Order: sequence, then C-alpha cells, then structure tokens
Amino acid sequence: MFTKIIKTYQAAFSGLSKESWILSFVMLINRMGTMAAVFMSVYVTRILGKSLADAGLVITLFGVGAVFGALSGGFFIKKIGFRAVQILTSIISGALFIFFAKISDFQLLCLVSILIGFFSEAFRPANFTAIAYYSKPEMMTKSYSLNRFAVNLGMGLGTAVGGILASIDYHLLFYVEGSTYILVGILIMILLPKISKTIKKKEKNKEIKSKSPWKDTLYLKFLFLILIYISSFLVVFKLVPVYWKDIQHIDESLIGSILGLNGIIIAIFEMVLVQHLQTRNKDIKYIYVGIFIAAISFALILFPVFSVLISAILAIIFLTISEMLALPFINAFVVNRAGEESRASYASAYTFVWSLSGIIAPAGGAYIADLFSYNALWIVLILLCLISALGIKTLSKKEKSSFKNEEI
Repeated sequence: MFTKIIKTYQAAFSGLSKESWILSFVMLINRMGTMAAVFMSVYVTRILGKSLADAGLVITLFGVGAVFGALSGGFFIKKIGFRAVQILTSIISGALFIFFAKISDFQLLCLVSILIGFFSEAFRPANFTAIAYYSKPEMMTKSYSLNRFAVNLGMGLGTAVGGILASIDYHLLFYVEGSTYILVGILIMILLPKISKTIKKKEKNKEIKSKSPWKDTLYLKFLFLILIYISSFLVVFKLVPVYWKDIQHIDESLIGSILGLNGIIIAIFEMVLVQHLQTRNKDIKYIYVGIFIAAISFALILFPVFSVLISAILAIIFLTISEMLALPFINAFVVNRAGEESRASYASAYTFVWSLSGIIAPAGGAYIADLFSYNALWIVLILLCLISALGIKTLSKKEKSSFKNEEI
C-alpha cells in the first residue's frame, strides 16, 4: 500500500520540464510571503480604526488597480516579454508593499492600494504565459497544477505564519510580503532562462495569426460564469476573516491556521487528483461539480455544525475540494482554447476575471453584509454558486462540440 502511494506521487510529479520546476519554485517563495491581503480588512478596521466600508474601499481600489494591471499584462508581454514583466512587476510590488506599512494617511493608502493592485496583477498574465511556454505540450495541465501546488503550499504556510505575525504586529505582514516579492524578481532574473532572439522572432510572427478573446463568444460566456464563481470564492479570503473575528470571535492565529488548511490540502492532494482525473475523463463536469461543492461550503458557514470552529474548518475543506476540482481544468480550458499564438491575450482576459472578482467580492460582500446581514451574504453566495454551476453545465451541453474539442 505504502509503495503504491509513493509510485502514485512519483507519477504525478514526473515528466515536467526544468523551467516548470523553476517557475513553481519562485511561485512558492512568492506565495509564502502572501499574507497581507488575507488580513487587509482586519488591518484597516482594527489597526487603522476605519469602518468595514472603508476596508471594503481599500480592497476594492486594490481590485481596480488589479483590473488595469490584468488588462495591461498582455500588452506588456508583447512589448518586453513575459520574463521582463515578471521581474519588474515583482520588484516594484515588493517596494510598494513595504511602503504601504508606513502609511497613516487614508487617501495615500488608497492610492498605493491601486498601484499595488496594478503591478502585482500585471505579473499574473506573464506568469501564466511563461508556464505554457516552458511546458511540454502533453504536460500542460500538470505544469499548471505544479504551479498551483507551489502557490497553495506557499499560501498555506504564508497564511498560517501571517496569523502569527498579525497577533504580534500587523505591519510585519507588509514588510515580509514586500521582501518576498523583491526576492522573487531577483530569482526570476537569475534562474529563468532568457528567450533567444530566434524564438522572439518566431513569437512575433505568430502575433499576426493570434485571435482575440474578446471576440470569442463561447469563451466570454465561460468567463462570465467563472466570474460568478471566483467572486463568491474570494469572499472567503476577503471578508470571512472579519466575520470569524468580529462575529464568531475566533482568534487571528486560528483564523490564519484555518485558512492555511486550504493551501496545505491542495499541496498534498491536487497533483495526484489531477493525474487521476485527466486520465479517466476529460470532461467539463469537473468544473461545474467543483463549483456546486463551493455552495456547500457557504452553507456550512450559514448553518454551523457541532461548533463554530468545526464548521469553519469543514467550510474550508469543502471550499478546497471545490478549488481542486474546478480551477486546474479551468486553467487547462483557457490554455487550450487560446492556442499557442494567443496565450498572452487569453491569459490577460482570464486574469482580468480574477481582478474584476477582486472588486466585486469585497465591495459587493461588504455592501450586503452592512445593509442586510452576514447570513444574507452567505445565502446570496450559495445561490450564485448554484447559478454558476448550472450555467457551466448548460453551456457545455449547448456547445458540446466546442467543449469536446478542448482537451481539458
């Protein structure tokens, strides 16, 4: 039994390129420092003494910057290449995070939030494109899963450590995250191979044949439904910490540990799960089943079982299962739908969905919670997840031939 488990993990991690491992390594470092965003709402309300609405504004402005960063990502990639974009955006973002911790003026805080959102999000389309570029064609889904493995392992560790740092001094969150961003830029500069002039010329020629994601009707419908899911998903990391702290009186260190379960579980199981699922059935159903499970997660927050703490843990476990089923196959769909010649623009459009969700989740969530109640918010999120899941299922049936052509 033990030998079989070892062989399963070996198969899940085998066949990946050296560059894929390098990109995943730097993302591990990057996400180990990702801790400020999770506690941003708590920082603004408890340390700066602002209202929940003000906290929602700061996070929303971060999202506004992220939207422009995501939309600009494809443009910057074409101009200077995905390697240079990753280096510059990492270093600038790191410096801005460190500066953020020193700000007391609320208006300046809002301005810097926009800048952090812009540069940190412009990194993502470049990283997404780099993964596809350096991956072997038959290892595309696994390469993205490896990157998510690194991201979630880093976030699991980083969020747990962030909870401890927050209980000591919230400013430490920004100093640590800023330093790791700068380190990531330096590591990419040192470790990631430069693109040869021959390859650059080849890529430039391919741009002529590239297609626009904004004219791809099926892709836009798909992104809209994914927008609903991701917006619901992000509420957990944007507003749930405040709910657990202020309403259910869970300690910050416990909140960090509970949220950290998400990354740790994904790091342990996702690669093996993807290895198993993609060989059994390449079907869009993994996406809509995963989204449906997210609705169960919000139901557990709405109706605690056994105790508040146990319910919180179960909610994160179900949300993690949702993520492991849906996101790897969403990534694969985006890459395969784009084709080699249009990856930068399709990645930028997909990243735009995440950025827009970063605005909708905190602003919409805070508005519903303030105007009605947190319970009303959880009900809305349950309904949205059900709508998204049903929409993806319906779309896949109506466009059956198109979805079958995408090897996800």
